[in-house]
Amino acid sequence: MGRKRKKIKLSTIIITIVTLIILAISLFPYYYMVLQSFLPWNMVDKALLPKSISLDSYRYLLGGNSAGSADPWQWVRALINSFVVSVPTAIISVLVGLMTGYAATHMEYKGKGLIYSSLLFQMFFPIIILLVPRYMLIRPLANNYLGMLLPLIVSIWGIFMYINYFKTIPNVVFEAAKIDGATHFQILLKIALPSTKSISIIVFLSVFMTRWNELIWDMLVAPDYKMQTLNVMISTQFNQNSTVPGPMYAASVLLTLPVIILFLCFSKYFKEGINFMLK
Repeated sequence: MGRKRKKIKLSTIIITIVTLIILAISLFPYYYMVLQSFLPWNMVDKALLPKSISLDSYRYLLGGNSAGSADPWQWVRALINSFVVSVPTAIISVLVGLMTGYAATHMEYKGKGLIYSSLLFQMFFPIIILLVPRYMLIRPLANNYLGMLLPLIVSIWGIFMYINYFKTIPNVVFEAAKIDGATHFQILLKIALPSTKSISIIVFLSVFMTRWNELIWDMLVAPDYKMQTLNVMISTQFNQNSTVPGPMYAASVLLTLPVIILFLCFSKYFKEGINFMLK
């Protein structure tokens, strides 16, 4: 006798169809963006299927023969600037979150409760409120990588991610290391950091994406075009009346590509971190 066919419920079919429709709608802008970036300039925004492929839009951005600019390498510089400010910001945020999370859960000192409350207090205010005071403090470092980095290296959300994780680790684990003569720095480096791999990757990716997509702060603190990030270049160089929309799509592809690559490389740890947050 053959196997009995498993009946599929009508509700399952409907949910699957609706999910696929939503997925298609959400992915279509990305498809459209990538497609338009590879079309000849005279076909941009006029086709939904690739009839011919051209790299002119990318040549325009990356200093090729059709760059048509007094500074053909400005887009390459903007891409480098984005990496220069985003990667260190994400790394420092991970280290700050790791140390703060450990200190808030497994160290005793005066003012611990006040510090914890002040961190929690900051989560209730939008970042835009601090834009002006931050700028007044950082103004001497305008058009400088340090000025672009400093205000964004502390992720309150990342700190609470580490605090919640360290609360699940018994204090005896760290006490045993102290008995063996380990310093706090050694405990952080050899015990805390390896055990928080998934959390650290999520914090890194989150801060990297936030910093990578930052626009208002970079436009304010780094108006010099040589210091502009890719996101700022896209916002300032192109507009609705642009005669070269193809490069705009190509620049948008370059802007999203690093985030997609990072997510694909670390998706395993990302899922583990999400599962921890949902517990």
